[in-house]
Amino acid sequence: MKNINKIIVAIAVSVALLISGCTTYDAYTGEEKVSNTAKGAGIGAGVGAVVAYFANKDESSKERQKRMLAAAGVGAIAGGGVGYYMDSQEAKLRKQLRETGVSVVREGDNISLVMPGNITFDTGVGSLKSSFYDVLNSVAIVLEEFDKTVIAVSGHTDSTGARDYNQQLSEERARSVANYLKSRNIVDARFEIVGFGEDYPIADNSTAEGRAQNRRVELTLIPITEES
Repeated sequence: MKNINKIIVAIAVSVALLISGCTTYDAYTGEEKVSNTAKGAGIGAGVGAVVAYFANKDESSKERQKRMLAAAGVGAIAGGGVGYYMDSQEAKLRKQLRETGVSVVREGDNISLVMPGNITFDTGVGSLKSSFYDVLNSVAIVLEEFDKTVIAVSGHTDSTGARDYNQQLSEERARSVANYLKSRNIVDARFEIVGFGEDYPIADNSTAEGRAQNRRVELTLIPITEES
């Protein structure tokens, strides 16, 4: 398991270096941002971190996910239908989140929602901005409809400040997002909450723009199939 983590860290660092100069027009915010290709690669490393986190738990990740869905009172997706199920969910998320500042990134059968820190939290604060509630309400509508997924909520920071502080802040922010979604009738058993601190950047921490992108919370939606 240690080797898995080392590989993922190496991938994340390499991606951050490669994407530092790649910018493009962001269709969600209207600002210059990391290109979709580069951002997708960075988020892919973040999804890998979530998968590794599951794998390093004290029980099989597949068994845990089954158990979580059983506790939530929903069934698994029939194996052949997982692609269609996640395609449909992705389309609804993109429609709901258009022009909100939240990016929808697809990585295989997993979907990640990338929520930048500038629209979700005040600087150095772990509680949500009230102005972001409506966005999370839109997310909750889709999560409630597509209930055959585990929702991994991960907090991330830039590299500014003490590592321990960044770790704590990332955990607080992930919990804040998860707790709000739970308050919108999303079943508690579906959630896995983790803070990654500064370990998985998606942009270059040596620039202000890169640090702004690294301060984020991600929701990774992981489907559960009958074969899992």
